[in-house]
Amino acid sequence: MSALTESPTRAPVRRYSRWSSLLVLCAGALMTILDGSIVTVAMPAIQNDLGFSGAGLAWVVNAYLIPFGGLLLLVGRLGDLLGRKRMFAAGLAVFTGASVLCGTANSQGLLIAARAVQGAGGAMASAVVLGMLVALFPEPREQARAIAVFSAVGSVGATLGTFLGGALTQLLSWHWIFLINLPIGVVALLAAVRVLEPERGSGLRDGADYPGAALVTGALMLTVYVIVGSVDHGVTATLLLAALALALFGAFAVRQARTERPLLRLRLFRSRLLTGANSVQILMIATMYGFQFIGALYIQRVLGYGELATGFAFLPAPVVIGVLMMSLSARVIGRFGAYRVLLAGLVLITGGMALLSRAPAHGSYVTDVLPPMLLLAAGFAAAMPPLTGLAMTGAREEDVGLASGLFNTTQIVGGSLGLAVLSTLAATRTDGLLARGVELIPATAEGYRLAFRVATVIAGGALTLAAAALRGRRD
Repeated sequence: MSALTESPTRAPVRRYSRWSSLLVLCAGALMTILDGSIVTVAMPAIQNDLGFSGAGLAWVVNAYLIPFGGLLLLVGRLGDLLGRKRMFAAGLAVFTGASVLCGTANSQGLLIAARAVQGAGGAMASAVVLGMLVALFPEPREQARAIAVFSAVGSVGATLGTFLGGALTQLLSWHWIFLINLPIGVVALLAAVRVLEPERGSGLRDGADYPGAALVTGALMLTVYVIVGSVDHGVTATLLLAALALALFGAFAVRQARTERPLLRLRLFRSRLLTGANSVQILMIATMYGFQFIGALYIQRVLGYGELATGFAFLPAPVVIGVLMMSLSARVIGRFGAYRVLLAGLVLITGGMALLSRAPAHGSYVTDVLPPMLLLAAGFAAAMPPLTGLAMTGAREEDVGLASGLFNTTQIVGGSLGLAVLSTLAATRTDGLLARGVELIPATAEGYRLAFRVATVIAGGALTLAAAALRGRRD
């Protein structure tokens, strides 16, 4: 009798599927990662419509990447305090709303401001994902599999964005590369609320280092501003701004060493493995972002492809990355070790950039772009999973969440700084040649070749640093 009377009032037990949760997390992360690259092919259309300068055009990407990278540590900490599901859902909402503002922007200032808000929303959604994955899959083998799936989705999304950006821009308009996020974001948000298991954070009483977040975000933004605007500022102003950026970084480091609740525990950097892996990632991602941005401009402005054709031209890259990551990475790493696979991947990336640096003014996609693109894609697919594993292996158990936030941060920092340096070099070289009377296409091609040559040196630096800093790690 008691069972009959108790059963109607007993609250149903909700069972949450870990793999369904993984799908939702991948979908949310895919949308934010994809938005970092989907604008690449639409750059010429945005420039023509809103009147951006060559160097200023990079801020359409950097305005997204800098808040994204600068806020990851802070919002990751807030996720611990307020609950990761709540932070993830709030990030999706902010990102989706900002996407609508981007899609309706009719001026440079409005687009850049909306992109900055997008970056903040992307940081809110992305900072907590790896921590949620670790909690969902505590068993090492399943955790490795879940991280591999997540890494593959993110890597494919970063390159697939180029194809989608080209298709949407040519078939509709550049506004739709942002407006398409509205239905996707709404569905992802509803799925997150329904599927993800709720959790309680420790509460705001535990605090977060807001001044530290302001210092590191300001330092990152000022650094990229110095690089992008170096041509216009002059030597003296550039040096002063660079000194101010270094001072902000120094103040951030001092604060982290002294505050009771640091945003970034400096003891993390005592691990040679963790520090080396993050340093290698900055250089590697700088190279790959340079390829995506400058490579798309080369295909359009030198080879004369339209947006849709450029999107199709980039399509082999995500296919190669997805296939290799999902089918070969785990087995190859298990057989040869993370260190050797990482070095092999960086060799392919360096070789691909070296080939691309020879792309002529009257080149061909089949002979001058496709072969280096395939090398770059294969190299990235080989390098990224072992690099992620090495970075996380170098962290203590109590620092895993912070280490994942740091790894995400260095990824965004590498992309934004690489994009700023390479785009500025290309624009400066092209402008100089035009001033000397060189025709537009040869001058543009030479500017891009300079950017590719510098990217080759950066990739070689990543290879050298990995060989030296991670040399003792063979498994």
